[in-house]
Amino acid sequence: MASRIPSLNGLKAFESAARHMSFTQAAAELNVTQTAISHQIRRLEEELGVRLFLRLKDGLALTREGQAYFPGVRSAFHELRYCTETLLESRNNSVLTISTLVSFASKWLLPRLASFQQAFPHIDVRVTASTERVDFRKGGVDAAIRYGVGDWKGVRADWLMADEIFPVCSPRLLQGPAPLQDPGDLAQHTLLQVSGVTSGDWASWLSAAGQPKRLAEGSRLTFDLAMMAVQAAVDGLGVCIGRSTYVEDDLKAGRLVAPFDLRLKDGLGFYFVTPHELADAPKVQAFRTWLMDSVSFGAET
Repeated sequence: MASRIPSLNGLKAFESAARHMSFTQAAAELNVTQTAISHQIRRLEEELGVRLFLRLKDGLALTREGQAYFPGVRSAFHELRYCTETLLESRNNSVLTISTLVSFASKWLLPRLASFQQAFPHIDVRVTASTERVDFRKGGVDAAIRYGVGDWKGVRADWLMADEIFPVCSPRLLQGPAPLQDPGDLAQHTLLQVSGVTSGDWASWLSAAGQPKRLAEGSRLTFDLAMMAVQAAVDGLGVCIGRSTYVEDDLKAGRLVAPFDLRLKDGLGFYFVTPHELADAPKVQAFRTWLMDSVSFGAET
């Protein structure tokens, strides 16, 4: 038995009218007359052999059959719009939109991005920063760099790197009235930390260093972003519980020093995340390869 697919115009008119509960608004959305909407829906009802709308004095109402039919039709049009947008966007191989965390973009990605532009001058990279989980069905984002355990559903997540956690400070704090010579000296300094998922870093490191956790409850400054805490350390405001991704460039440049040898491995990590339908697009593959090479090069230096 052949499957029955009703008139596309009728389905479009029904979906729009049911979503707005108005023939007038559906007509405006579809750029046709209200009479055309009414005729298309009436023909659809005749084709299906059921009434979909109750035409009342004070407006419209869906019949029981219309209520049952609408969710499936709405979902089908949503998928059709999404697939079309994905197809059209994937043809534009010159624009690559990457979503990432603010501090990761500032402290790690942007200082290295020039090498990608030199290698792929035909790809226009657009970096957006957000702490929210990316909805790849909205916003035109091709890929994201996110921090976690990599178990996000419905996407491809490629492992990039993990952080090491350890204190960092301005070289000036190694001298002066309270020089940092062993972890116990931290009691004489302001501790800098970041709120959120990393707020327990000081307690974890102090415990591993054999120091009482109460040291983390003394004088301290808390910031929303890791880049702010790192900059405060560079400016000599205190000792930051740093993460290698965010402090390695400042350490190499001598703006920061690590006064102690102990470093903790973090159980979470950074991942390059892409929707499956875009994972093999040439521009995405190019960025993934460059990103992984940059991570490997940084690990060797």
